[in-house]
Amino acid sequence: VHVVESGGGLVQAGGSLRLSCAASGFSSPHASYAIGWFRQAPGKEREAIASISSSDSSTFYADSVKGRVTVSLDKNKNTAYLQMFSLEPEDTAVYYCTAIQGRKITTARAMGDLIKFGFWGQGTQVTGSS
Repeated sequence: VHVVESGGGLVQAGGSLRLSCAASGFSSPHASYAIGWFRQAPGKEREAIASISSSDSSTFYADSVKGRVTVSLDKNKNTAYLQMFSLEPEDTAVYYCTAIQGRKITTARAMGDLIKFGFWGQGTQVTGSS
């Protein structure tokens, strides 16, 4: 499985940004999978943000970002999107996505499985300016 993030950039405080995560290499066109989003700011630990599962489009959102992000999935393209709103300088980080086949990720604990067993992209930088 291979994932590629895109869409990062510099955003003014209060602005919005949409990140994309294109996944490929699943074992079959009908394989179920989950895609999760994480971020890591300089000097800080990696933080889980959200996930979406292809089987039923169920989602998970971390409490720290609820109401400010929306995750969606285009199953035809195997591409997940992370729409972020009201960005602040504190949102500055490298944003990563990871994909796992055959799993449904809907809890914080399950996000831990994504960290351990998921396939990671190279990350995309998001910088919130004041």
